[in-house]
Amino acid sequence: MTAPEGRGIAGRTDTFRILHVSTGNVCRSPITERLTRHALVDRLGDPLSGGLIVESAGTWGHEGAPMEANAEVVLADFGADHTGFVGRELLDEHVIRADLVLTATRDHRAQVISMGHSAGLRTFTLKEFTRLVRAIDPATLPDPRDEGVVERARALVRAAAALRGWLLAPTAEADEVYDPYGAPITFFRSIGDEINQALDPVVTALTGVRAPH
Repeated sequence: MTAPEGRGIAGRTDTFRILHVSTGNVCRSPITERLTRHALVDRLGDPLSGGLIVESAGTWGHEGAPMEANAEVVLADFGADHTGFVGRELLDEHVIRADLVLTATRDHRAQVISMGHSAGLRTFTLKEFTRLVRAIDPATLPDPRDEGVVERARALVRAAAALRGWLLAPTAEADEVYDPYGAPITFFRSIGDEINQALDPVVTALTGVRAPH
């Protein structure tokens, strides 16, 4: 049986695949996926040219479903594209292909890790990864202009994994992004702001490029 393309445990070297995971893949992970793509375009022009691929799935994913209408509104607020999104249930192949898995909550992280595929060292909650990334000196990472964004991204994940046991969350809730499903647009917008703020240092660390002002 041929391993699916991607790195994870499958060995591709020319791409770096980021997988965002939530429950239904209709609110939090679609917002995070599309905000990540939007931020990468701001910094790189075309993230695919740098080898970065961004996807999402849900542990109880609504296969084939569109994202929630309020999630679309949140993305529009940030100028991010919501079109063409289709919900997916999280499968083994998604985890196998992923170089970095960012989850909405600790429960999602535990579910991904329980699937196996050596996922433990490359699976974090989004806010956990943000906290770890802030503690990493960018000067210790490969220069993307010399070695490429993919090599820098891989080094960032290794550095974050090495820090995990030393830099703990101040509270159990600090690493959670709560589910806005069924909530009013005001709560969706607050979750969107939370996700966007968590993503900014992550995308900067991945690419070596700060957000344009």
